[in-house]
Amino acid sequence: MEIVPGKESGGGVSSRRVGLTTTIPVEIIYAAGCIPVDLNNIFITDPDPGGLVEEAELAGYPRNVCAWIKGIYSTVLKYGDIRTLVAVTQGDCSNTHALMETLELAGVEVIPFAYPFDRDRDLLALQLEKLMGRFGVDWPAVNRARERLDRIRRKVWEIDRLTWQENLVGGWDNHLFQVNCSDFKGDPGAFEREVDTFLDRLARAAPLGQKLRLGYIGVPPIMDDLYDFLEERGARVVYNETQRQFTLPFDTEDLVERYRLYSYPYGIFYRLEDITREVERRQIRGVIHYAQSFCFRQIEDLIVRQKLHVPVLTLEGDKPNRLDARTRMRLEAFIEMLR
Repeated sequence: MEIVPGKESGGGVSSRRVGLTTTIPVEIIYAAGCIPVDLNNIFITDPDPGGLVEEAELAGYPRNVCAWIKGIYSTVLKYGDIRTLVAVTQGDCSNTHALMETLELAGVEVIPFAYPFDRDRDLLALQLEKLMGRFGVDWPAVNRARERLDRIRRKVWEIDRLTWQENLVGGWDNHLFQVNCSDFKGDPGAFEREVDTFLDRLARAAPLGQKLRLGYIGVPPIMDDLYDFLEERGARVVYNETQRQFTLPFDTEDLVERYRLYSYPYGIFYRLEDITREVERRQIRGVIHYAQSFCFRQIEDLIVRQKLHVPVLTLEGDKPNRLDARTRMRLEAFIEMLR
C-alpha cells in the first residue's frame, strides 16, 4: 500500500504515526507528512515497561528472547494508532523477522528496510528509494526534511562536544538528547526548543569537575540509573557510541552516504573504527560494553576485548529495571581498578 504524501511533498497533510524498530532514514517519514515513533523509546519510557514485556510473554513470546523485541510488540498493541511499522530486517536484531510476522498477524502494515552488511552504496540507495516509493515522496522533499532535521542535529552535536570537551554535560543528558534523534520525539519543532533551552542553560553552567572518563558502547541500556550511579562514584560517561550515531555526526549532505557512514547496522570491525577513534580523542580511561541478554551482539564482545586497548567491562541486561546488586559491585570494582 502506498501512503498518501504529506505536506512536505505537496500532498494532503497526514498525521499517520509510523512505528520504527530502530533508526532508519527518518527524513523520508517526515517528508511524507507522517509522524515517526521510535518504539524503543516509547517502550522504555512507558510507566510500566516491565509489564509490557510480561504481556508479550503471556501472548506467547519465549522468555529467552530480547526484552526490547517483546517490549516493541506490546507497545504497538497498546498504542492502537500505530498501524504502520518500518522494520529493519538487516543490520539490527535478528528477531525482528518474527516480530514483523506477529505484528502482521495483529493487522499492522509492515514495511521492511535493510542495511547492506558490506555497506554497498548502490544497495543502500535502492533501499532508500524503495522506502521513498512506499511513502510517495521524492528526493527534493526528502532533502528539505533533511535540512530541517540537520539544523537540530548540529545543536545536539554541540551538546556532545560540551560533554567531552568542556565537561558541562553529564552522561545521562548526553545519552538522552542523542538517543532522541532517532525520531526527534515525533515533533522536531518541540524537540528543537527543548535542545535550545538546554543549551541556553549550559551557557551559564560551571564545569562538572574532573571525573574518571568512561566510554559506553553497545545498544542503549535497559537500566535507567546507570549514568547516575557512575557519577555518584566519581566517573562520567563522555562517549555514548550508538546514541551518538543516531545523530548522524557526519559532514556530508549526501543522505545515502550519511546512512552508509552510520555505523550501528554494520559489522563490528567498522564500528570499532569509530569507537577506537573516539576513545583516543576523548581521552577515555575505560569502556563499558553493554550487551542485551539473548542478543547475538554478545558474541562480538570477544572481538571488542581483543581490539580495544583500554580496559573493558562487559555488562548484560535483561528486563527493564534498575541496576542489580551484582552489577553495582562490578561497576564499583571497575572504577576502583581504573583509578
